[in-house]
Amino acid sequence: MTEWTKSSWRAKPRIQMPEYPDQAALEAVEAQLARFPLLVFAGEARRLKKHLGAAGRGEAFLLQGGDCAESFDQFSSDAIRDTFKVMLQMAIVLTHGAKVPVIKVGRMAGQFAKPRSAPTETVDGVELPSYRGDIINELDFTAAARIPDPEKMLRAYTQAAATLNLIRAFSTGGYADVHQVHAWTLGFTESEKVERYREIANRISDTLVFLTAAVVNGYLFN
Repeated sequence: MTEWTKSSWRAKPRIQMPEYPDQAALEAVEAQLARFPLLVFAGEARRLKKHLGAAGRGEAFLLQGGDCAESFDQFSSDAIRDTFKVMLQMAIVLTHGAKVPVIKVGRMAGQFAKPRSAPTETVDGVELPSYRGDIINELDFTAAARIPDPEKMLRAYTQAAATLNLIRAFSTGGYADVHQVHAWTLGFTESEKVERYREIANRISDTLVFLTAAVVNGYLFN
């Protein structure tokens, strides 16, 4: 077994990699990205590894969700908040039902590429390279739009960094606090499922109020 390095992947078969027409432009972008700060830090990766170990032992539940692929045009703080909120809603229901911690993994902040079953697609007799996600080329069915552009990786990095910053702010700024369980229903249309969620939220809130009162008054320890 060969020793792993950060560039080991370059020696492996790469089926889904785009063919960039300007190699010099690609190398310039790669060099620029190499100087950028890390998007995810070692401590965060170690913490996730620890949590995944708990899930593997049956001590936690893994919840993964998000869009099939992120878009440059649909980037907004509201979209990020709504995806984050849905993950929180799903996690609180799973925690309530399974009685174990839920590890939340979002398909976001870097989910820009789309693997394809074929390198090209044909529309009305015209064959062009497949759309491989906003990090590589564009959705418009034109020859110019489907040319892989390495500059898109720089925009993907910027959007991923902004998304992570906002998610970290939500998760540490109080929005993800379980006491906000009712606030996560805002914006929902009325339906039977929403009512069921509100019932769970009410039960969780009642439990939190009881535990807070009991702990403050020392009843749980006397």
